Amino acid sequence: MKRSVLVRGARQLLTLHGPSIPRRGEALRSIGVIEDGSVLIVNGIIAHVGSTRRVENLAEARSAEEINAAGRVVMPGFVDSHTHLVGAPARVVQRQRSSSLTLDALPLAMQYIRNTPAATLDFQARRYLELLLRHGTTTVEAKSGYGLNASAEFKTLRVLTALDGGVTAVIPTFFGAHVLPPEFASADEYVGWLCAELLPRVRERKLAAFVDVLCDPSGFTAQQVRPYLDTARRLGLGVKIHADQSMCTGGTRLAVEFGAVSAAGLNALEEEDIATLARSGTIATLLPGTIHEGSFNRYPPARQLIDRGAAVALATAFKPWSPSTFSMQMIVSLACSHMNMSPEEAISAATINGAHAVGRGGRCGSLEYRKDADLLILDVSDYREIPMHFGCNIVAMALRKGHVVYREGALTCGGG
Repeated sequence: MKRSVLVRGARQLLTLHGPSIPRRGEALRSIGVIEDGSVLIVNGIIAHVGSTRRVENLAEARSAEEINAAGRVVMPGFVDSHTHLVGAPARVVQRQRSSSLTLDALPLAMQYIRNTPAATLDFQARRYLELLLRHGTTTVEAKSGYGLNASAEFKTLRVLTALDGGVTAVIPTFFGAHVLPPEFASADEYVGWLCAELLPRVRERKLAAFVDVLCDPSGFTAQQVRPYLDTARRLGLGVKIHADQSMCTGGTRLAVEFGAVSAAGLNALEEEDIATLARSGTIATLLPGTIHEGSFNRYPPARQLIDRGAAVALATAFKPWSPSTFSMQMIVSLACSHMNMSPEEAISAATINGAHAVGRGGRCGSLEYRKDADLLILDVSDYREIPMHFGCNIVAMALRKGHVVYREGALTCGGG
């Protein structure tokens, strides 16, 4: 039996309709605004998008459940293409160290992941997912990489895999090549173990769509991770690289060489890196929120990347224990106010390009025929208002595959 939903009468409907490749240049600024627009959803899939007059007169629309979006902006759900959902809560890290946020929390996070039951990690991750959803994220990539032994990494990946298909779509990434765990004497020894033992099992058990690696002074050098990337590619796993965030290490050029779907971080790029990215199919995933962690003193060079022709995505880099945000709205605001991106560029980077950065460009990130009906109704009347609401939540409603999964609630005021 068909279930039809009509999201009707948006003041502005942002379709993000366009080519089936990551946006760059002029295409990044094309967000497909339809004044007085509507979306018809059938069985969780977008069936029609267009002007309200045309869509509401379709036969399937006449019996559809109606959602009134009058006076509001309707757009695709945000795609957060770089997060760390499973990790130690802030209370665990903070009570065991000084108040300095720049101290290394990884050993504490590692012990927590290793010692905590999967059910507890699952409960915490679901709570974080709900908060992401309240702020408009309907698809999220989430990494392992804090357990750093076989049992803890597989436990994390199983938790992430189980989360997919709920209120948000979750794409697991194996981040085993994050830092050197204490059980190994050298990076070469650890990477060799990952290649021989963990990567084949990750592939065999279908626990991750991608592998990631930290190519930075706190992680691994470009030379050390080559065998890891070679093995991942041979096994058919997608490659991501977190690179050149605190200083330039050659990680961006390595990402392009290995055909990585994305390179994230990128605060410390040099001109050669920007030019290399611009010539490649690798998406530059920028993480402006990480500046609040206190470890980085500059934002990624978004304007230079876009002007040279690179494909750019935005993500939160959310971590449970460090100063970060659930809100892609806030990331869009930071991109516009501190990285000289236009609202159109930031919206594209936070939706359709984010979808391409997790291999889901054909399923989400835009409001187009036959894509999943993941969309937001925002409590603003013009999309250019989105970056103006710094730290505020303007999501009035979120739909995931055509089902309302979040609705803004009324205040309850007690008398006195």
